Amino acid sequence: MVNRRGDCTARSVHTVRMVSLDRVGSVGALIAAIAAPCCFPLFAAVGTAAGLGALGQHEGPILYIFQGFAILTLAGLALSVRRHRNFGPLIVGTLSCAALAYHFYSAFSLIALYSGLFGLIGATLWNYLSTRRSKQPVLQSTITCPKCGHRVEETMPMNACLFFYDCPACNARLKPRAGDCCVFCSYGSVPCPPIQTGETCCA
Repeated sequence: MVNRRGDCTARSVHTVRMVSLDRVGSVGALIAAIAAPCCFPLFAAVGTAAGLGALGQHEGPILYIFQGFAILTLAGLALSVRRHRNFGPLIVGTLSCAALAYHFYSAFSLIALYSGLFGLIGATLWNYLSTRRSKQPVLQSTITCPKCGHRVEETMPMNACLFFYDCPACNARLKPRAGDCCVFCSYGSVPCPPIQTGETCCA
């Protein structure tokens, strides 16, 4: 028998990991920028104070690493759209990467370089706020009775499990399948709120 609760939890963890890609990319890009003072003179003093000045002799590879982190940030922003449906951060991230590409592959422009870097950081912050707002769980779930196929929409409790449910059509008493924590995770169109937010059960 399929463990739907486990599947829901795995999808939630997978989504969180995907969403964090943009944060990893932005932080990595910023560190790479600090480690390349010749291309990012604004961070020269910071890089020296942080002990990254010695990396300046490897500036070529570091700039490729910087571009890799920029692409990683854009990928994270794109994956996040599936969750919060806000295209704003992705648009800003795309324009920022375009500015970086203009600097690296078309014409040297510090304005484009810094606009691209800070644009990616700003897009990541915007994405983070959008993701936090989207974490509010859905409370409406439609239960489908496995006995008669009757469907009815119910409001799920935020902090309790509904272990038994009586079908209003055929009076069959439903209980969770093996491995599920509540009837919503077994027969509902939307799993219970704790599962939606990445918790392991309704306790």
